[in-house]
Amino acid sequence: MPARPDVAGALLGAARDLSAALAPLRFAPPVAHVYDPLRYAWAPYEAYVRRYGATRKRIVLLGMNPGPFGMMQTGVPFGEVAAVRDWMGIEAPVGEPSDMHPRRPIEGFACRRSEVSGRRLWGWAAARWVTAERFFADAFVLNWCPLVWLEASGRNRTPAQLPAVELEPVHRACDLHLARALRALGPEWAIGVGGFAERRLRTVLEGDAVDGAFARSVRVGQILHPSPASPAANRGWTEAVDTRLAELGIAVPRAR
Repeated sequence: MPARPDVAGALLGAARDLSAALAPLRFAPPVAHVYDPLRYAWAPYEAYVRRYGATRKRIVLLGMNPGPFGMMQTGVPFGEVAAVRDWMGIEAPVGEPSDMHPRRPIEGFACRRSEVSGRRLWGWAAARWVTAERFFADAFVLNWCPLVWLEASGRNRTPAQLPAVELEPVHRACDLHLARALRALGPEWAIGVGGFAERRLRTVLEGDAVDGAFARSVRVGQILHPSPASPAANRGWTEAVDTRLAELGIAVPRAR
C-alpha cells in the first residue's frame, strides 16, 4: 500500500522555505517596518497546519497577506484572535519581530482588537459547517504572502502598492509557495478571497510550477474580500459569498 502523503509536512516545508526566501528582501520608503509572522508566530501557524491541514481538501481559499489584528498577531490566515482560540482551539506562544513598530505592537493572543475580515470569514465558516473539524475536513485557508509592510505612520501597504522592482521577487517566492501548497492540498476548487488572490491563483496554475494535468483539474473562482474597507462587503458579505459560491456550483452546508 502506498504511503499516505504528508500534506501537513509539505505545507510546513513550503512555508519555511517561503519565509527564508523573503527574509533577505529589502523595501524602500515609505515602507519602514516589515513583519513576517511565519518567523515570530510560527508556533500557532504550525499548530494550525498540523491540526487542520493534514489531509487533501475540496476547497482552498486564498487571501492576500496578513491583517494587523489577524495573522499579524496569531500567525493564522485571517486569524482573528477569538476565532483561532475559541473556534479552532489553537493558542500558542507568539514572539516579536526584530524591528517592531511602536504603533503596531505584537500582542499575540492577548490582542484585544478584532480583525473584521477574519471575524467575517471564520464566522461564515462556523455558521455553515458549525465546527472547525467539519470545515477543515472540506476546506483550508492560506495567504499568498506572509509579509506585512508598514509605513512610518503605522499604515499598511498592500503588495500591489510596492514598486515593480520590489514586488517581482515577492511574486516569485510567494507563487512558488502557492504552487507547492496547491500540489499538497490537491483541491477541486481554488477560490481567491478578492481579485488579487484570484489573479495569483490563475498565474500559478497557468505556469510551469504545477503539473499541467493537475492544473487543469483545479477550478478557480473568486469571492468578495471581507475587508471593512469594501462598501460591498459592509452591505452583506455573507450573503454575497453564499450567492457567488452557488453561482460557481460549489456546495456548502446551509446556514444554521
